[in-house]
Amino acid sequence: METSKRRSRMRRTSTGKRVDLTDRDIALFKLLHRYRYLRSNFLYAFLGGNSETRFKERLGHLYHDGRYINRPEQQWQFANCRYMPVVYELDDAGERVRRDNGLIRNQSPLLSKGRTGAYRQFAHQLMICECLASIELGVAQQSGLRFISWQEIIARGPQTTGIAGNPFEFSASISRACRLTGRVLSADIKLVPDGLFGLEYENGEDKSYRFFALEVDRNTMPIRRSGLDQTSYLRKILGYQQIIERRSYKSCLGIPNLFVLTVTTNEIHMANIMALVQGLNSGRGSKLFLFQSTNRSASPADLLNVPWRRAGHAEFFLNRVGQVL
Repeated sequence: METSKRRSRMRRTSTGKRVDLTDRDIALFKLLHRYRYLRSNFLYAFLGGNSETRFKERLGHLYHDGRYINRPEQQWQFANCRYMPVVYELDDAGERVRRDNGLIRNQSPLLSKGRTGAYRQFAHQLMICECLASIELGVAQQSGLRFISWQEIIARGPQTTGIAGNPFEFSASISRACRLTGRVLSADIKLVPDGLFGLEYENGEDKSYRFFALEVDRNTMPIRRSGLDQTSYLRKILGYQQIIERRSYKSCLGIPNLFVLTVTTNEIHMANIMALVQGLNSGRGSKLFLFQSTNRSASPADLLNVPWRRAGHAEFFLNRVGQVL
């Protein structure tokens, strides 16, 4: 009795098959360069095709035989990795194809290649990619909306924007009285969102815009610390509050507004961050900080259409054109 041999998910096993590239393969390389990490089901949602099974087989050929794309080894440290869609990134051969096809200019990646080492950092960066991809996919399915990538924001912004490695870095000087001693703590900080994007809303002949900084938290950042010179959500929220109050986003990026989205994997942790926002504003909360808790990172969950929670205010929907703040 013959049994078919399946190639390992975790290491390359070439059969010598010749891989002739298609237009969809080129589009795949472009997408993986822009997002850095995406699972196979996200890639299929973006690129489509008659059969998801055949699409995954094609990914296998590009990985095993063509070596155009890679399967990051950090993903095999997930407890349920054998049952999850495979994560892909662009490999060196795929980068060469992009260069040969003139796809280098104006295609800056969301996450720079080579920055990711440890599993914890990889998991965080994968979640950033999946959150942004989920919103972009949702926009593509809804009329009257257009997704504005951070690359477009930077390209249209002031010429001083676009420092290598930190294209949307903000500076802030924050201070806060210590709850125990009453001593005023202060710090000068640099704040770099995990992601940045905008939405263009079309209502007849009228257009309006909202822009969003994305923060992804895997329940690893403490709410408070003894000083503002250490990373904490208190430090992060204070920084964003100053950026919004001073409209630094307008001078730095040329955008008219800024909302802050926080996606966390833990409902209790999210509630604690929301309580922090409420307490910093004398119980009034904030309309501009939006929160979502999800553990559905393995599927293209549509974060565009779900209600986002706000401290002290009604839920907010990203996809609703005329929703009052």
